[in-house]
Amino acid sequence: MVSRTLVQMIEDSGERITDRFIRQLRADARLVQFHTLPESELRDRARDVLKNLGHWLVESHEGEIAHRYEALGRRRFEELIPLYEVVRALHTLRETIQAFVREQGIGQTHMQLHAEEQFEHLMGLFFDGAVYHTVHGYETALRQAART
Repeated sequence: MVSRTLVQMIEDSGERITDRFIRQLRADARLVQFHTLPESELRDRARDVLKNLGHWLVESHEGEIAHRYEALGRRRFEELIPLYEVVRALHTLRETIQAFVREQGIGQTHMQLHAEEQFEHLMGLFFDGAVYHTVHGYETALRQAART
């Protein structure tokens, strides 16, 4: 079971995590095209993940995740954002969340360490799926564009 404490901490600190994520995106020289996206869109995307992360980690919502992230992939293709930048941004969000959790120093006992490890494992599975579906949506849009 995912630690409700960790999920609640992330949800409660959503704005701090989102601010850090946006600063990291804006500072990353590898994300040239991503820098053209409005901050409001980046903020909305991060908030959506942070708000739903506990929900997505506790229960399997593959269909919902597939729908959201395939749509994201198609949208980023239409915006001419290179796929490698889209994947890098997703990795940055994952790293930002993980760094925040580690900085809170809650892994003091064996049970807390176990909960933190389990959380990171489930979060890794979630982001792996998000990347897969984003790439799928992007490539689907790419193939459709090539046919026209």
